[in-house]
Amino acid sequence: MYLYNARIYTFDPAHPIASALAIRDGRIAALGTENDISSELKRQPVNLAGRVVLPGLTDAHIHLEYYALVLQKVDCETATRQACLERVAERARQTPPGDWILGHGWNQNLWPEGFGSTADLDAVAPNHPVYLTAKSLHAGWANTTALRKANVTAASPDPLGGRFGRDASGVPDGILFESAMEVVDEVIPAATEEQVAQALQIAQPALWRMGITGVHDFDRRRCFAALQILHQRGELRMRVLKSIPLEDLPHAAALGLRSGLGDDWLRIGGVKMFADGALGPQTAAMLQPYLGDPQNRGMLLMDAEEIFEHGRLAVENGLPLAVHAIGDRANHEVLDAFSQLRRLEEQMHTVSSRPGRRLRHRIEHVQLIHADDAARLAELGVVASMQPIHATSDMLMADRFWGQRAALSYAWKTQLNHGAVLAFGSDAPVESPNPFWGLHAAVTRQRADGSPGPQGWYPEQRLSLEQAFHGFTTGAAYVAGWEDRMGMLATGYLADLIVLERDPFECAPQELHTLKPYATMIGGDWVYQE
Repeated sequence: MYLYNARIYTFDPAHPIASALAIRDGRIAALGTENDISSELKRQPVNLAGRVVLPGLTDAHIHLEYYALVLQKVDCETATRQACLERVAERARQTPPGDWILGHGWNQNLWPEGFGSTADLDAVAPNHPVYLTAKSLHAGWANTTALRKANVTAASPDPLGGRFGRDASGVPDGILFESAMEVVDEVIPAATEEQVAQALQIAQPALWRMGITGVHDFDRRRCFAALQILHQRGELRMRVLKSIPLEDLPHAAALGLRSGLGDDWLRIGGVKMFADGALGPQTAAMLQPYLGDPQNRGMLLMDAEEIFEHGRLAVENGLPLAVHAIGDRANHEVLDAFSQLRRLEEQMHTVSSRPGRRLRHRIEHVQLIHADDAARLAELGVVASMQPIHATSDMLMADRFWGQRAALSYAWKTQLNHGAVLAFGSDAPVESPNPFWGLHAAVTRQRADGSPGPQGWYPEQRLSLEQAFHGFTTGAAYVAGWEDRMGMLATGYLADLIVLERDPFECAPQELHTLKPYATMIGGDWVYQE
C-alpha cells in the first residue's frame, strides 16, 4: 500500500516530516516525499488529499477488561446522586428479580448529597443485589441485598488494606473502601474467559475510533486469558503490553516468564502492585493530613521494604515493576524501594557474565510528589506513567484536599524538565480512553468548558503539543521495550497510524479535545475508516 499527498508527522527526530509512505508486510517500507519512494512500492495508491498522518496512539495505562465490561454496566457518572439512583431504578425495571445490577463511575465529591447509602439503593432496587464501583475504582457502593450475599454485618472486621463505611451505630452503610471491595466482588457471578473475550472484541472498535492502536493493560489473569483467546483466533487487533498482578508473581517466576515474552500483538510487561489508594476516597497515602481531616493521612498499602522484597523476586527474574502511587508519601516510599532495587540490579550485573540493560520500572500515576522527590524518577531511570486527563478531572478535589501541595500534583512538566520519560494513558474506565482528551488536558490544563480559566490549572505544568504526543507514542513504546518498532513512523517500524482531517499542530489548543481520527491503521490494515 502507498499513502501519498499527506502531511505526515513521523516523531522520528531524524526525519520529522514526510508526504508519502509505503507499506509492505505490515511494516513501513519507505517514507519521504513522493519522489523518494520507488515505483515498485507505489502499488495500491491511496491519495489522502492533504490529510494529516500520525503514529498510532498508545494508552499506557488502561484496565482493558474493566473498560470492556463497563460498557455493559449502569453509567453512574452523573451530576447528582439522585440522577445515579434513577439510572439504577431504570435498570432494575429491565432486570429479572434476583439478578445483579452493576454500575460504575460515581464520585461523591461531585454530588451535593455526598456519599450514598444502602437505604438509597434499597429504595430503587429492592429485589436485586446492587453494586456500583466509584470512578476511582478504589471504592464501591452496595445495597443491603449485596452486603447480605457477601456476609457483611456489623460484626464484620475491616479487612487488611481496606475498611467498611459504617453509620453512627457501627452498621455497614454500603460504602466499601480499597480491599473491602473484594468481599462483594467475590460473590458477584464472574464473567467467563469467553465472555470477557467477547466484551474485548466489542471494545476494540471503540478504541480504534479514538485513534488507539496499542494499550498497556493492568487487569488480571482473566483478561490475559481472554486476550490469548482473541490472539489465537487472529481477532486481537491492537498491540497489548500485559502486566502481571503481584499475586501471580511467584507463579511467573517459577515458570521463568520474563518481560518481553510474546510477539508484536501480545507481550509480557512488568509486575503491578499498589502502594496506596486514591484521591477520590481520600485513601492516597500522604506525608501530611488531608485538609479538613487532621486524622487522615490515607492508606499506605506497602512501604519501601515491602515493595523491595516483592521487587527483589521480580528483578531477579527479569521483570520490572509498575507501582501504583498517588499520594506524596506513597511516591516517596516507592522511590526509596526503587533506589534499593537499582543497587540490587547493579550487583547482579557486576557478577553476571552477561550484563543486561536496566529494567524499565515505572510509577503509575505519580499524582502528588514532594519537591524533595521530584527529581528522583529521572535519577533512578524510572518512567513516569501518568494520565493527563486526571489533572483536569481531579483539580477541584486536589485543591480541596491537598491545598497548596497541589502545585506539585499531576506535574508532568516538572518530570520532563528533570529528564524523566513520560508515558501517557487514561486509567480507563476511571476516565475516557480518548487520547485527544488527554492531549487537550496536557496542553491546556483546562476542562472542555475552559475552566478554571484561560491559563489553566497550575499552567507551569502545561506541555507543548509535541511533548504531549510523545507521551502517547515514543514514551509509551520505550517503557514497553517496543521503541524499535512502535511510537514513530520510520522505515522498518510497524504500520500503525492514524489519519486526521484537521492538523492538531495548527488548530487552537482548546479545540484538541474535539479531534477524532478519519481512519486508523494497524499492521498495514485499515481497522477503522470514517
